[in-house]
Amino acid sequence: MRSHYCGQVTENSLGQHVTLAGWVHKRRDLGGLIFVDMRDRTGLVQVVFDPEHAAIFDTANALRQEFCIQLRGEVRARPDGQINERMTTGKIEILATELTILSKAAPLPIDFNNQVSEEQRLRFRYLDLRRPEMNEKIVFRAKVASAVRRFLDNEGFLDIETPMLTRATPEGARDYLVPSRTHEGKFFALPQSPQLFKQLLMMSGFDRYYQIVKCFRDEDLRADRQPEFTQIDIETSFMSAQEVRDTTERLIRGLFTELLSVDLGSFPVMSYAEAMRLYGSDKPDLRNPMQLVDVADLLTDIEFKVFAGPANDPNSRVAALRIPGGASLSRKQIDDYTDYVKVYGAKGLAWLKVNDKDAGMDGLQSPVLKFLPEAAVTEILARTGAETGDILLFGADTATVVSEALGALRLKAGKDFDLIEDSWKPLWVVDFPMFEEHEGGYAAIHHPFTAPVGVTAEELKANPAAAISDAYDMILNGCEVGGGSVRIYNAEMQSTVFEILGIDADEAKEKFGFLLEALKYGTPPHAGLAFGLDRLVMLMVGASSIREVIAFPKTTTAACVLTDAPGIANPDALAELHITVNAKPDA
Repeated sequence: MRSHYCGQVTENSLGQHVTLAGWVHKRRDLGGLIFVDMRDRTGLVQVVFDPEHAAIFDTANALRQEFCIQLRGEVRARPDGQINERMTTGKIEILATELTILSKAAPLPIDFNNQVSEEQRLRFRYLDLRRPEMNEKIVFRAKVASAVRRFLDNEGFLDIETPMLTRATPEGARDYLVPSRTHEGKFFALPQSPQLFKQLLMMSGFDRYYQIVKCFRDEDLRADRQPEFTQIDIETSFMSAQEVRDTTERLIRGLFTELLSVDLGSFPVMSYAEAMRLYGSDKPDLRNPMQLVDVADLLTDIEFKVFAGPANDPNSRVAALRIPGGASLSRKQIDDYTDYVKVYGAKGLAWLKVNDKDAGMDGLQSPVLKFLPEAAVTEILARTGAETGDILLFGADTATVVSEALGALRLKAGKDFDLIEDSWKPLWVVDFPMFEEHEGGYAAIHHPFTAPVGVTAEELKANPAAAISDAYDMILNGCEVGGGSVRIYNAEMQSTVFEILGIDADEAKEKFGFLLEALKYGTPPHAGLAFGLDRLVMLMVGASSIREVIAFPKTTTAACVLTDAPGIANPDALAELHITVNAKPDA
Protein backbone atom coordinates (compact mmCIF):
# COMPACT_ATOMS: atom_id res chain seq x y z
CA MET A 1 0.00 0.00 0.00
CA ARG A 2 3.01 2.31 0.15
CA SER A 3 6.41 2.70 -1.48
CA HIS A 4 7.99 4.90 1.20
CA TYR A 5 7.58 5.93 4.82
CA CYS A 6 6.73 9.60 5.33
CA GLY A 7 9.87 10.46 7.26
CA GLN A 8 12.16 8.81 4.69
CA VAL A 9 11.28 10.89 1.65
CA THR A 10 14.23 13.25 1.05
CA GLU A 11 15.98 15.16 -1.74
CA ASN A 12 17.23 11.80 -3.03
CA SER A 13 13.67 11.14 -4.19
CA LEU A 14 13.19 14.39 -6.15
CA GLY A 15 11.17 13.82 -9.29
CA GLN A 16 9.98 10.38 -8.19
CA HIS A 17 6.37 9.37 -7.67
CA VAL A 18 5.81 7.86 -4.23
CA THR A 19 2.90 6.19 -2.46
CA LEU A 20 2.42 6.99 1.22
CA ALA A 21 0.04 5.78 3.93
CA GLY A 22 -0.51 7.37 7.32
CA TRP A 23 -2.47 9.98 9.25
CA VAL A 24 -3.37 13.63 8.84
CA HIS A 25 -1.29 15.40 11.46
CA LYS A 26 -2.32 18.92 10.50
CA ARG A 27 -4.30 20.52 7.66
CA ARG A 28 -3.93 24.10 6.43
CA ASP A 29 -6.14 25.71 3.79
CA LEU A 30 -4.31 28.66 2.22
CA GLY A 31 -7.00 29.61 -0.23
CA GLY A 32 -5.82 28.27 -3.54
CA LEU A 33 -3.81 25.38 -2.03
CA ILE A 34 -4.35 22.83 0.74
CA PHE A 35 -1.33 21.73 2.78
CA VAL A 36 -1.38 18.56 4.87
CA ASP A 37 1.33 17.37 7.25
CA MET A 38 1.12 13.61 6.86
CA ARG A 39 2.52 11.37 9.60
CA ASP A 40 3.56 7.80 10.20
CA ARG A 41 5.93 6.30 12.75
CA THR A 42 9.00 7.63 10.93
CA GLY A 43 7.98 11.29 10.95
CA LEU A 44 6.18 13.99 8.96
CA VAL A 45 6.11 15.04 5.35
CA GLN A 46 4.34 18.02 3.78
CA VAL A 47 1.75 17.22 1.08
CA VAL A 48 0.34 19.83 -1.29
CA PHE A 49 -3.09 19.55 -2.94
CA ASP A 50 -3.47 21.78 -6.01
CA PRO A 51 -6.88 22.71 -7.49
CA GLU A 52 -5.51 21.61 -10.89
CA HIS A 53 -6.05 18.05 -9.63
CA ALA A 54 -9.76 18.68 -9.24
CA ALA A 55 -10.63 15.01 -8.77
CA ILE A 56 -8.90 14.87 -5.39
CA PHE A 57 -9.02 18.53 -4.30
CA ASP A 58 -12.56 18.31 -2.94
CA THR A 59 -11.64 15.12 -1.07
CA ALA A 60 -8.59 16.87 0.40
CA ASN A 61 -10.84 19.69 1.53
CA ALA A 62 -12.75 17.16 3.68
CA LEU A 63 -9.63 15.90 5.48
CA ARG A 64 -9.50 16.37 9.24
CA GLN A 65 -6.98 15.59 11.96
CA GLU A 66 -6.21 11.85 12.35
CA PHE A 67 -7.97 10.74 9.16
CA CYS A 68 -6.11 7.67 7.92
CA ILE A 69 -5.19 8.21 4.27
CA GLN A 70 -3.24 6.84 1.34
CA LEU A 71 -1.91 9.08 -1.41
CA ARG A 72 0.35 9.12 -4.42
CA GLY A 73 2.30 12.11 -5.60
CA GLU A 74 5.47 13.61 -7.03
CA VAL A 75 8.40 14.59 -4.82
CA ARG A 76 9.47 18.16 -5.50
CA ALA A 77 11.70 20.74 -3.85
CA ARG A 78 10.07 23.26 -1.56
CA PRO A 79 10.05 26.83 -2.84
CA ASP A 80 12.75 29.18 -1.57
CA GLY A 81 11.89 30.54 1.85
CA GLN A 82 9.72 27.53 2.78
CA ILE A 83 12.48 25.08 3.75
CA ASN A 84 12.14 23.72 7.29
CA GLU A 85 15.60 22.76 8.58
CA ARG A 86 14.08 21.20 11.72
CA MET A 87 12.44 18.42 9.69
CA THR A 88 14.24 15.54 7.98
CA THR A 89 11.83 16.04 5.09
CA GLY A 90 11.95 19.85 5.35
CA LYS A 91 13.50 20.45 1.93
CA ILE A 92 10.87 18.60 -0.07
CA GLU A 93 7.10 18.27 -0.41
CA ILE A 94 4.74 15.90 -2.16
CA LEU A 95 2.43 17.21 -4.91
CA ALA A 96 -0.52 14.84 -4.50
CA THR A 97 -2.02 13.28 -7.61
CA GLU A 98 -4.14 10.54 -5.99
CA LEU A 99 -5.87 10.43 -2.58
CA THR A 100 -7.86 7.75 -0.77
CA ILE A 101 -9.44 8.19 2.66
CA LEU A 102 -8.89 4.80 4.27
CA SER A 103 -10.67 5.66 7.51
CA LYS A 104 -12.27 8.79 8.92
CA ALA A 105 -11.66 9.95 12.48
CA ALA A 106 -14.43 11.12 14.78
CA PRO A 107 -13.84 14.36 16.75
CA LEU A 108 -10.90 13.57 19.03
CA PRO A 109 -11.63 12.98 22.73
CA ILE A 110 -8.34 14.63 23.65
CA ASP A 111 -6.77 17.86 22.44
CA PHE A 112 -3.01 17.51 22.44
CA ASN A 113 -2.55 21.23 21.81
CA ASN A 114 -3.69 21.77 25.39
CA GLN A 115 -2.86 20.21 28.74
CA VAL A 116 -4.36 16.73 28.96
CA SER A 117 -4.57 14.70 32.17
CA GLU A 118 -2.55 11.51 32.34
CA GLU A 119 -5.71 9.50 32.95
CA GLN A 120 -7.20 10.78 29.69
CA ARG A 121 -3.96 10.02 27.87
CA LEU A 122 -3.99 6.46 29.21
CA ARG A 123 -7.69 5.98 28.50
CA PHE A 124 -7.07 6.84 24.85
CA ARG A 125 -3.52 5.51 24.75
CA TYR A 126 -3.77 4.45 21.11
CA LEU A 127 -4.24 8.13 20.24
CA ASP A 128 -1.62 9.29 22.75
CA LEU A 129 0.95 6.95 21.16
CA ARG A 130 0.40 8.59 17.75
CA ARG A 131 1.94 11.81 19.06
CA PRO A 132 5.48 12.19 17.66
CA GLU A 133 7.04 12.61 21.12
CA MET A 134 5.45 9.38 22.38
CA ASN A 135 6.18 7.58 19.13
CA GLU A 136 9.86 8.49 19.47
CA LYS A 137 10.06 7.07 23.00
CA ILE A 138 8.54 3.72 22.04
CA VAL A 139 10.74 3.48 18.93
CA PHE A 140 13.78 4.30 21.05
CA ARG A 141 12.84 1.58 23.53
CA ALA A 142 12.72 -0.94 20.68
CA LYS A 143 16.19 0.17 19.59
CA VAL A 144 17.53 -0.33 23.12
CA ALA A 145 16.11 -3.86 23.28
CA SER A 146 17.54 -4.67 19.84
CA ALA A 147 21.00 -3.36 20.78
CA VAL A 148 20.96 -5.35 24.03
CA ARG A 149 20.15 -8.55 22.16
CA ARG A 150 22.90 -7.95 19.59
CA PHE A 151 25.50 -7.32 22.28
CA LEU A 152 24.60 -10.36 24.38
CA ASP A 153 24.27 -12.62 21.34
CA ASN A 154 27.75 -11.56 20.23
CA GLU A 155 29.07 -12.29 23.73
CA GLY A 156 27.84 -15.87 23.55
CA PHE A 157 24.74 -15.48 25.75
CA LEU A 158 21.67 -17.63 25.03
CA ASP A 159 18.15 -16.20 25.09
CA ILE A 160 16.22 -18.79 27.16
CA GLU A 161 12.64 -18.39 28.38
CA THR A 162 11.62 -19.19 31.94
CA PRO A 163 8.09 -19.94 33.24
CA MET A 164 5.47 -17.28 33.92
CA LEU A 165 3.44 -19.61 36.14
CA THR A 166 5.60 -20.61 39.10
CA ARG A 167 5.47 -20.53 42.90
CA ALA A 168 5.96 -17.67 45.32
CA THR A 169 9.54 -16.82 46.35
CA PRO A 170 10.75 -14.18 48.82
CA GLU A 171 11.65 -11.23 46.61
CA GLY A 172 10.57 -8.42 48.91
CA ALA A 173 7.10 -7.65 47.53
CA ARG A 174 3.68 -9.28 47.33
CA ASP A 175 3.11 -11.80 44.58
CA TYR A 176 0.38 -11.75 41.97
CA LEU A 177 -1.39 -15.09 42.47
CA VAL A 178 -3.06 -17.17 39.75
CA PRO A 179 -5.56 -19.83 40.89
CA SER A 180 -5.22 -23.32 39.48
CA ARG A 181 -8.37 -24.93 38.05
CA THR A 182 -6.87 -28.42 38.04
CA HIS A 183 -5.33 -28.26 41.52
CA GLU A 184 -8.14 -27.14 43.78
CA GLY A 185 -7.19 -24.54 46.38
CA LYS A 186 -3.68 -24.07 44.99
CA PHE A 187 -2.14 -21.06 43.29
CA PHE A 188 0.63 -20.20 40.92
CA ALA A 189 2.54 -16.94 41.40
CA LEU A 190 3.64 -14.65 38.60
CA PRO A 191 7.44 -14.23 38.89
CA GLN A 192 8.91 -11.20 40.61
CA SER A 193 12.06 -12.19 38.73
CA PRO A 194 13.37 -15.39 37.09
CA GLN A 195 15.94 -15.66 39.92
CA LEU A 196 15.68 -19.35 40.79
CA PHE A 197 15.15 -20.53 37.23
CA LYS A 198 18.20 -18.71 35.92
CA GLN A 199 20.25 -20.28 38.70
CA LEU A 200 18.87 -23.67 37.69
CA LEU A 201 19.92 -22.92 34.11
CA MET A 202 23.47 -22.42 35.37
CA MET A 203 23.23 -25.80 37.09
CA SER A 204 22.01 -27.20 33.76
CA GLY A 205 25.21 -26.14 32.00
CA PHE A 206 23.96 -23.08 30.07
CA ASP A 207 26.76 -20.84 31.26
CA ARG A 208 25.59 -17.59 29.66
CA TYR A 209 21.86 -16.84 29.81
CA TYR A 210 19.85 -13.72 29.13
CA GLN A 211 16.21 -12.82 28.73
CA ILE A 212 14.25 -9.61 28.25
CA VAL A 213 11.45 -10.69 30.52
CA LYS A 214 8.26 -9.48 32.18
CA CYS A 215 8.26 -9.46 35.99
CA PHE A 216 5.40 -8.77 38.40
CA ARG A 217 5.23 -7.20 41.85
CA ASP A 218 2.08 -6.27 43.73
CA GLU A 219 3.41 -3.17 45.48
CA ASP A 220 2.55 0.48 45.94
CA LEU A 221 3.36 2.37 42.76
CA ARG A 222 5.21 5.59 41.96
CA ALA A 223 6.86 7.24 38.95
CA ASP A 224 9.46 4.49 38.49
CA ARG A 225 7.36 1.46 39.46
CA GLN A 226 4.72 -0.60 37.68
CA PRO A 227 2.95 -3.84 38.68
CA GLU A 228 4.42 -5.42 35.55
CA PHE A 229 7.84 -4.31 34.41
CA THR A 230 10.60 -5.52 32.12
CA GLN A 231 14.04 -6.78 33.10
CA ILE A 232 17.15 -7.39 31.06
CA ASP A 233 18.02 -10.55 32.97
CA ILE A 234 21.58 -11.91 32.81
CA GLU A 235 23.23 -14.89 34.49
CA THR A 236 26.68 -16.44 34.01
CA SER A 237 28.75 -19.38 35.23
CA PHE A 238 32.48 -19.30 35.92
CA MET A 239 32.60 -15.50 35.91
CA SER A 240 33.63 -13.41 38.91
CA ALA A 241 31.76 -10.35 40.13
CA GLN A 242 34.38 -8.18 38.44
CA GLU A 243 33.93 -9.99 35.13
CA VAL A 244 30.15 -9.61 35.31
CA ARG A 245 30.55 -5.90 36.03
CA ASP A 246 33.03 -5.48 33.18
CA THR A 247 30.70 -7.20 30.69
CA THR A 248 27.54 -5.35 31.70
CA GLU A 249 29.38 -2.04 31.88
CA ARG A 250 30.48 -2.56 28.27
CA LEU A 251 26.84 -3.27 27.42
CA ILE A 252 25.59 0.00 28.88
CA ARG A 253 28.48 2.04 27.52
CA GLY A 254 27.76 0.58 24.10
CA LEU A 255 24.08 1.52 24.31
CA PHE A 256 24.90 5.13 25.13
CA THR A 257 27.52 5.35 22.39
CA GLU A 258 25.31 3.79 19.71
CA LEU A 259 21.99 5.44 20.56
CA LEU A 260 22.93 8.75 22.18
CA SER A 261 26.49 9.33 20.95
CA VAL A 262 27.52 9.66 24.60
CA ASP A 263 30.77 8.26 26.01
CA LEU A 264 30.13 7.33 29.63
CA GLY A 265 33.78 6.46 30.23
CA SER A 266 34.88 3.96 32.87
CA PHE A 267 32.52 3.63 35.81
CA PRO A 268 33.97 4.51 39.23
CA VAL A 269 33.46 1.98 42.03
CA MET A 270 32.27 3.01 45.50
CA SER A 271 31.59 0.94 48.58
CA TYR A 272 28.19 0.98 50.20
CA ALA A 273 29.75 2.40 53.37
CA GLU A 274 31.34 5.28 51.47
CA ALA A 275 28.14 6.03 49.57
CA MET A 276 26.16 6.25 52.80
CA ARG A 277 28.85 8.33 54.50
CA LEU A 278 29.24 10.89 51.72
CA TYR A 279 25.76 10.94 50.19
CA GLY A 280 23.35 9.30 52.64
CA SER A 281 22.17 6.99 49.87
CA ASP A 282 23.20 3.69 48.27
CA LYS A 283 22.34 5.20 44.87
CA PRO A 284 24.12 8.57 44.96
CA ASP A 285 23.58 11.15 42.26
CA LEU A 286 27.12 12.29 41.51
CA ARG A 287 25.90 15.21 39.39
CA ASN A 288 25.22 16.91 42.72
CA PRO A 289 28.54 18.17 44.18
CA MET A 290 27.36 18.37 47.81
CA GLN A 291 28.51 15.77 50.33
CA LEU A 292 27.70 14.94 53.93
CA VAL A 293 30.54 15.55 56.40
CA ASP A 294 30.77 13.70 59.73
CA VAL A 295 31.49 15.98 62.69
CA ALA A 296 30.55 13.80 65.68
CA ASP A 297 34.16 13.53 66.88
CA LEU A 298 34.22 17.32 67.38
CA LEU A 299 31.10 17.37 69.56
CA THR A 300 31.51 14.55 72.08
CA ASP A 301 32.42 16.82 75.01
CA ILE A 302 29.94 19.68 74.58
CA GLU A 303 26.97 20.27 76.88
CA PHE A 304 24.47 20.59 74.03
CA LYS A 305 22.77 17.18 74.32
CA VAL A 306 21.09 17.38 70.91
CA PHE A 307 24.57 16.98 69.40
CA ALA A 308 26.48 15.33 72.26
CA GLY A 309 24.03 12.43 72.69
CA PRO A 310 24.30 11.10 69.12
CA ALA A 311 28.00 12.04 69.01
CA ASN A 312 28.68 9.59 71.85
CA ASP A 313 26.43 6.81 70.51
CA PRO A 314 28.21 4.34 68.19
CA ASN A 315 24.90 3.67 66.41
CA SER A 316 24.19 7.33 65.76
CA ARG A 317 25.64 10.06 63.61
CA VAL A 318 26.16 13.82 63.54
CA ALA A 319 26.73 15.15 60.03
CA ALA A 320 26.73 18.50 58.25
CA LEU A 321 25.57 19.40 54.75
CA ARG A 322 27.05 22.55 53.22
CA ILE A 323 24.85 24.34 50.70
CA PRO A 324 26.86 26.83 48.61
CA GLY A 325 25.06 30.17 48.64
CA GLY A 326 22.60 28.83 51.20
CA ALA A 327 22.98 31.78 53.58
CA SER A 328 20.34 33.44 51.42
CA LEU A 329 17.70 31.08 52.82
CA SER A 330 14.97 32.80 54.79
CA ARG A 331 13.79 31.49 58.13
CA LYS A 332 10.61 30.22 56.46
CA GLN A 333 12.66 28.33 53.87
CA ILE A 334 14.75 26.77 56.63
CA ASP A 335 11.54 25.78 58.42
CA ASP A 336 10.32 24.21 55.18
CA TYR A 337 13.54 22.19 54.99
CA THR A 338 13.02 21.18 58.62
CA ASP A 339 9.53 19.89 57.83
CA TYR A 340 10.97 18.07 54.83
CA VAL A 341 13.52 16.06 56.85
CA LYS A 342 10.91 15.20 59.48
CA VAL A 343 9.28 12.98 56.84
CA TYR A 344 12.43 10.85 57.09
CA GLY A 345 12.29 10.58 60.87
CA ALA A 346 14.47 13.56 61.82
CA LYS A 347 13.34 15.49 64.89
CA GLY A 348 14.67 18.80 63.59
CA LEU A 349 17.36 20.56 61.60
CA ALA A 350 20.07 22.71 63.16
CA TRP A 351 21.66 25.35 60.93
CA LEU A 352 24.59 27.74 60.78
CA LYS A 353 24.92 30.60 58.29
CA VAL A 354 28.35 31.82 57.24
CA ASN A 355 27.64 35.49 56.60
CA ASP A 356 31.29 36.57 56.75
CA LYS A 357 33.93 33.90 57.23
CA ASP A 358 36.73 36.43 57.78
CA ALA A 359 34.90 37.89 60.77
CA GLY A 360 35.26 34.68 62.77
CA MET A 361 32.47 33.84 65.22
CA ASP A 362 30.97 37.31 64.70
CA GLY A 363 30.38 36.48 61.04
CA LEU A 364 28.30 33.42 61.87
CA GLN A 365 24.59 33.15 62.60
CA SER A 366 22.87 30.21 64.27
CA PRO A 367 20.47 29.53 67.15
CA VAL A 368 22.85 26.79 68.39
CA LEU A 369 26.07 28.79 68.02
CA LYS A 370 26.13 29.67 71.75
CA PHE A 371 26.33 25.97 72.63
CA LEU A 372 29.34 25.25 70.44
CA PRO A 373 33.01 25.85 71.38
CA GLU A 374 34.85 28.13 68.99
CA ALA A 375 37.49 25.47 68.31
CA ALA A 376 34.82 22.98 67.26
CA VAL A 377 33.11 25.55 65.02
CA THR A 378 36.41 26.49 63.39
CA GLU A 379 37.16 22.84 62.62
CA ILE A 380 33.62 22.25 61.31
CA LEU A 381 34.00 25.17 58.91
CA ALA A 382 37.37 23.86 57.75
CA ARG A 383 36.18 20.27 57.38
CA THR A 384 33.09 21.23 55.37
CA GLY A 385 34.91 23.81 53.26
CA ALA A 386 32.34 26.44 54.20
CA GLU A 387 32.78 29.90 52.68
CA THR A 388 31.06 33.25 53.04
CA GLY A 389 27.47 32.97 51.81
CA ASP A 390 27.10 29.28 52.65
CA ILE A 391 24.85 27.53 55.15
CA LEU A 392 25.52 24.35 57.11
CA LEU A 393 22.58 22.09 57.93
CA PHE A 394 23.10 19.51 60.67
CA GLY A 395 21.55 16.11 61.30
CA ALA A 396 21.98 14.42 64.70
CA ASP A 397 20.16 11.15 65.28
CA THR A 398 20.54 7.45 64.56
CA ALA A 399 22.84 6.77 61.63
CA THR A 400 19.91 5.60 59.52
CA VAL A 401 17.79 8.69 60.17
CA VAL A 402 20.64 11.13 59.57
CA SER A 403 21.71 9.43 56.34
CA GLU A 404 18.18 9.22 54.95
CA ALA A 405 17.15 12.72 56.01
CA LEU A 406 20.30 14.58 54.90
CA GLY A 407 20.61 12.38 51.83
CA ALA A 408 17.12 13.38 50.72
CA LEU A 409 17.72 17.02 51.64
CA ARG A 410 20.93 16.99 49.60
CA LEU A 411 18.92 16.04 46.51
CA LYS A 412 16.23 18.64 47.16
CA ALA A 413 18.68 21.44 47.87
CA GLY A 414 20.72 20.50 44.81
CA LYS A 415 17.66 21.16 42.65
CA ASP A 416 16.57 24.25 44.61
CA PHE A 417 20.00 25.86 44.19
CA ASP A 418 20.50 24.66 40.60
CA LEU A 419 23.63 22.69 41.51
CA ILE A 420 22.90 19.59 39.38
CA GLU A 421 25.43 19.14 36.61
CA ASP A 422 24.00 18.51 33.13
CA SER A 423 25.86 15.28 32.47
CA TRP A 424 25.80 11.50 32.87
CA LYS A 425 27.32 10.16 36.10
CA PRO A 426 27.43 6.36 36.36
CA LEU A 427 29.06 4.31 39.11
CA TRP A 428 29.12 0.90 40.74
CA VAL A 429 28.18 0.53 44.39
CA VAL A 430 29.64 -2.62 45.97
CA ASP A 431 30.25 -4.29 49.35
CA PHE A 432 26.71 -4.10 50.64
CA PRO A 433 25.91 -5.55 54.06
CA MET A 434 24.63 -9.09 53.75
CA PHE A 435 21.74 -8.54 56.16
CA GLU A 436 19.80 -5.79 57.91
CA GLU A 437 18.06 -6.10 61.25
CA HIS A 438 14.33 -6.56 60.84
CA GLU A 439 11.70 -7.15 63.53
CA GLY A 440 14.14 -8.76 65.94
CA GLY A 441 15.78 -10.86 63.25
CA TYR A 442 17.51 -10.40 59.94
CA ALA A 443 16.38 -9.71 56.38
CA ALA A 444 18.45 -10.04 53.21
CA ILE A 445 19.59 -6.71 51.73
CA HIS A 446 19.38 -8.12 48.19
CA HIS A 447 17.84 -11.61 48.20
CA PRO A 448 18.52 -14.85 50.10
CA PHE A 449 20.55 -16.38 47.25
CA THR A 450 23.33 -13.77 47.41
CA ALA A 451 26.74 -15.09 48.47
CA PRO A 452 28.75 -13.53 51.33
CA VAL A 453 32.35 -12.43 50.82
CA GLY A 454 35.19 -14.35 52.40
CA VAL A 455 33.46 -16.28 55.18
CA THR A 456 32.55 -19.89 55.83
CA ALA A 457 29.04 -20.96 56.74
CA GLU A 458 30.13 -21.29 60.38
CA GLU A 459 31.66 -17.79 60.43
CA LEU A 460 28.56 -16.32 58.79
CA LYS A 461 26.29 -17.94 61.36
CA ALA A 462 28.47 -16.70 64.23
CA ASN A 463 28.37 -13.04 63.14
CA PRO A 464 25.78 -12.33 60.44
CA ALA A 465 25.64 -8.59 61.19
CA ALA A 466 29.26 -8.16 60.05
CA ALA A 467 28.90 -10.07 56.78
CA ILE A 468 29.44 -8.32 53.44
CA SER A 469 27.62 -9.60 50.38
CA ASP A 470 29.24 -10.13 46.99
CA ALA A 471 26.67 -7.83 45.40
CA TYR A 472 26.84 -4.82 43.10
CA ASP A 473 24.46 -2.15 41.85
CA MET A 474 24.87 0.02 38.76
CA ILE A 475 23.78 3.59 39.46
CA LEU A 476 23.16 6.30 36.88
CA ASN A 477 22.33 9.86 37.87
CA GLY A 478 20.96 8.75 41.23
CA CYS A 479 18.86 5.87 39.85
CA GLU A 480 19.59 2.18 40.28
CA VAL A 481 19.44 0.86 36.73
CA GLY A 482 20.75 -2.61 37.51
CA GLY A 483 21.75 -4.87 40.36
CA GLY A 484 23.17 -8.30 40.85
CA SER A 485 25.42 -10.55 42.86
CA VAL A 486 27.47 -13.68 43.04
CA ARG A 487 25.08 -16.49 43.99
CA ILE A 488 25.42 -19.12 46.66
CA TYR A 489 26.41 -22.42 45.04
CA ASN A 490 26.97 -24.46 48.20
CA ALA A 491 24.06 -26.25 49.90
CA GLU A 492 25.49 -25.73 53.40
CA MET A 493 25.91 -21.98 52.87
CA GLN A 494 22.41 -21.68 51.40
CA SER A 495 20.89 -23.53 54.35
CA THR A 496 22.82 -21.28 56.75
CA VAL A 497 21.50 -18.14 55.09
CA PHE A 498 17.95 -19.49 55.26
CA GLU A 499 18.47 -20.21 58.96
CA ILE A 500 19.74 -16.68 59.64
CA LEU A 501 16.68 -15.30 57.85
CA GLY A 502 14.40 -17.31 60.11
CA ILE A 503 13.50 -19.88 57.45
CA ASP A 504 13.67 -23.23 59.24
CA ALA A 505 14.54 -26.54 57.60
CA ASP A 506 10.92 -27.54 57.01
CA GLU A 507 9.99 -24.19 55.44
CA ALA A 508 13.15 -24.20 53.34
CA LYS A 509 12.36 -27.68 52.07
CA GLU A 510 8.75 -26.74 51.36
CA LYS A 511 9.62 -23.52 49.48
CA PHE A 512 13.06 -24.24 48.05
CA GLY A 513 13.51 -27.98 48.22
CA PHE A 514 14.13 -28.18 44.47
CA LEU A 515 16.94 -25.61 44.75
CA LEU A 516 18.60 -27.26 47.74
CA GLU A 517 18.39 -30.59 45.96
CA ALA A 518 19.94 -29.14 42.80
CA LEU A 519 22.83 -27.66 44.81
CA LYS A 520 23.98 -31.22 45.58
CA TYR A 521 24.90 -32.08 42.00
CA GLY A 522 28.00 -30.20 40.95
CA THR A 523 26.70 -26.63 40.94
CA PRO A 524 29.09 -24.22 39.18
CA PRO A 525 30.04 -20.84 40.67
CA HIS A 526 27.65 -18.37 39.09
CA ALA A 527 26.71 -14.71 39.18
CA GLY A 528 24.34 -12.39 37.41
CA LEU A 529 22.70 -9.02 37.09
CA ALA A 530 19.33 -7.64 36.04
CA PHE A 531 18.68 -4.23 34.51
CA GLY A 532 15.33 -2.46 34.71
CA LEU A 533 14.67 -1.84 31.02
CA ASP A 534 11.84 0.63 31.68
CA ARG A 535 13.94 2.73 34.05
CA LEU A 536 16.98 2.66 31.78
CA VAL A 537 14.98 3.86 28.79
CA MET A 538 13.27 6.49 30.96
CA LEU A 539 16.66 7.96 31.83
CA MET A 540 17.99 7.78 28.29
CA VAL A 541 15.03 9.69 26.79
CA GLY A 542 14.81 12.16 29.67
CA ALA A 543 11.30 11.16 30.76
CA SER A 544 10.06 11.75 34.31
CA SER A 545 8.13 8.48 34.64
CA ILE A 546 8.48 4.94 33.33
CA ARG A 547 4.85 5.20 32.21
CA GLU A 548 6.15 7.43 29.42
CA VAL A 549 8.23 4.60 27.93
CA ILE A 550 5.76 1.72 28.33
CA ALA A 551 3.23 1.33 25.54
CA PHE A 552 0.28 0.41 27.78
CA PRO A 553 1.13 1.16 31.43
CA LYS A 554 -1.05 1.00 34.52
CA THR A 555 -2.06 4.01 36.59
CA THR A 556 -0.71 4.68 40.09
CA THR A 557 -3.58 2.54 41.41
CA ALA A 558 -2.42 -0.42 39.29
CA ALA A 559 -5.41 -0.13 36.97
CA CYS A 560 -5.67 -0.08 33.19
CA VAL A 561 -8.17 2.64 32.30
CA LEU A 562 -7.93 1.71 28.63
CA THR A 563 -9.39 -1.78 29.11
CA ASP A 564 -11.05 -1.10 32.49
CA ALA A 565 -8.94 -3.78 34.17
CA PRO A 566 -9.02 -5.34 36.68
CA GLY A 567 -12.63 -6.36 36.26
CA ILE A 568 -15.22 -8.60 37.88
CA ALA A 569 -14.76 -12.27 37.06
CA ASN A 570 -17.52 -14.40 35.58
CA PRO A 571 -19.25 -16.41 38.35
CA ASP A 572 -18.96 -19.61 36.32
CA ALA A 573 -15.20 -19.08 35.92
CA LEU A 574 -14.87 -18.52 39.67
CA ALA A 575 -16.80 -21.69 40.36
CA GLU A 576 -14.46 -23.67 38.12
CA LEU A 577 -11.55 -22.25 40.10
CA HIS A 578 -13.25 -23.10 43.42
CA ILE A 579 -13.17 -19.43 44.44
CA THR A 580 -15.80 -17.49 46.34
CA VAL A 581 -15.62 -13.69 46.41
CA ASN A 582 -16.65 -12.39 49.82
CA ALA A 583 -15.86 -8.71 49.36
CA LYS A 584 -18.51 -6.68 47.57
CA PRO A 585 -17.03 -5.33 44.33
CA ASP A 586 -17.05 -1.57 43.77
CA ALA A 587 -20.14 -0.36 41.99
